[in-house]
Amino acid sequence: MRHAVRSSRLLSLCLLILSPLFVPTAHAGAERQLVAAINDYRAHPQRCERRPGHRLAPLTLQANLALPIGYRYGGGMREALKSSGYSAVAVRSIRIVGAEDADEAFDLLQSDYCAALLDASYADIGVSRSRNQWQVVLAQPVLDRRVGDNRSVGKALLAEVNAARARPRMCGRQRFAAARPLSWNAALGAAAQGHSKAMAYGNYFAHRDPDGDMPADRARAAGYRGRQVGENIAAGQSSPGKAMAGWLASPGHCANLMSPIFTQVGAGFTSESRSDKGVYWTMLFGAP
Repeated sequence: MRHAVRSSRLLSLCLLILSPLFVPTAHAGAERQLVAAINDYRAHPQRCERRPGHRLAPLTLQANLALPIGYRYGGGMREALKSSGYSAVAVRSIRIVGAEDADEAFDLLQSDYCAALLDASYADIGVSRSRNQWQVVLAQPVLDRRVGDNRSVGKALLAEVNAARARPRMCGRQRFAAARPLSWNAALGAAAQGHSKAMAYGNYFAHRDPDGDMPADRARAAGYRGRQVGENIAAGQSSPGKAMAGWLASPGHCANLMSPIFTQVGAGFTSESRSDKGVYWTMLFGAP
């Protein structure tokens, strides 16, 4: 059984001095107006910092990115977002002062922060306002919103692993011939999903769970009676494809994926915004 390599991401954070938020209902329309202006700018960008603009997807307005203005978060912005239910792999906050309406706020943003507005790495936006002070939070969630439920993710991971096994591959210094495709095993899938959930809600990342159980123990508890079990785990990747790419880049994980001994597989993931990594992936391999 291979041990997983912890995967981490660099977070781009901006710590601000913030204050308690009171947003009158009348401000809500102005905030949506500012987001509309920003998205129109992303759809029809002009030159920014001597670089030509490229058409970008619109940002999605998220209520839990509307952080209070003026209050100091001792734990940092990422922790503030986690407490509001948003797990970010990247985040930037911009504060402007002196804008009386959305048009003035946009003019200031375009003038001083065009590169941030036209940054393709951000997918979501939150806007807070207190009188003539505005705060814009740009963020990229840990989990890609195009990722479906566990059933669709399981199918995606099965297709990914079988595509990888379809051709010879070097896993570190070890050469593997092409291997037969794996078949899905429901018991391995249930055990994998259970471990992902346990890691996410227990906020840990390990093959051994808090009860001391290892992958083979969890597989047997789920009803699997195979003679051999292997496990790959990952954390923080935004999609099944990125989890698979990380495993293929790691010699030990790659060896599990390519091993001709294994003929069955199950996989699962769980996302939890308040955990350290945000999303946890598990793939269990079995030989009956």
